[in-house]
Amino acid sequence: MPEENQVAAIDIVRLARHTKRPTTLDYIKHMIKDFLELHGDRRFSDDLAIVGGIGFLADIPVTIIGHQKGRNVKENVKRYFGMAHPEGYRKALRLMEEAERFGRPVINLIDTPGAYPGLGAEERGQAEAIAYNLYKMSTLKTPIISVVTGEGGSGGALALGVADRVYMLSNTIYSVISPEGCASILWRDAGKADEAAEALKLTARNLYNLEIIDHVIEEPGGGAHEDHETTAKRLKSALLAGLKELLGLDVDTLLEQRYQKYRNMGVFSE
Repeated sequence: MPEENQVAAIDIVRLARHTKRPTTLDYIKHMIKDFLELHGDRRFSDDLAIVGGIGFLADIPVTIIGHQKGRNVKENVKRYFGMAHPEGYRKALRLMEEAERFGRPVINLIDTPGAYPGLGAEERGQAEAIAYNLYKMSTLKTPIISVVTGEGGSGGALALGVADRVYMLSNTIYSVISPEGCASILWRDAGKADEAAEALKLTARNLYNLEIIDHVIEEPGGGAHEDHETTAKRLKSALLAGLKELLGLDVDTLLEQRYQKYRNMGVFSE
């Protein structure tokens, strides 16, 4: 079990949002050999807030998908600040279903403040796209590992988060709402975000102790933003260990364990 984290939750929030943290494409560069990016949802367009494709993790052929943020304002506008439209989630699902057909495990990297909140996204079925991903991922007949690599915000994160194993890097967050949004609703004061962050139990160690996630991957030094390569090596090691377990399971056992994982969340006894 990870050691108790003494860093304030709001400081973890700031680290999770650091503009120099590795992005999905950074992890792909360091971890995936012979990566081929695949585009489009075959319905509307190619959402640049989600990247995905195929390649090799060590010698294992995998499908890897993730939210993609930018490094500056121009890149973030292009990538919608990592906030996917419905076509992004439909692209992700298309790639996951393709992985199922070809027997490839799926790796999802989560880093988003939430799904894109624009009118066009709502008109094209944002909620339905997210809900359909949850439904299909629950019974996808291939191993899935999801990793929170930065922000894990609300349904926009959960749309890539139904998995056999859920990992978090040590300076990341995963929550139904941002601390600022929570504080604005509860106290009508976004300035109380630090209090909200503590109450939300959104850090990796909080969620590990609550048995929502399965593993915390320690970041090097002052955080992933200071050493992309070492962070990627640690993530790769965790992914290979997880896939070694999951690839040894038959499909029925895999799906039953996934079902029980989510059925057991929130169960308690007095």
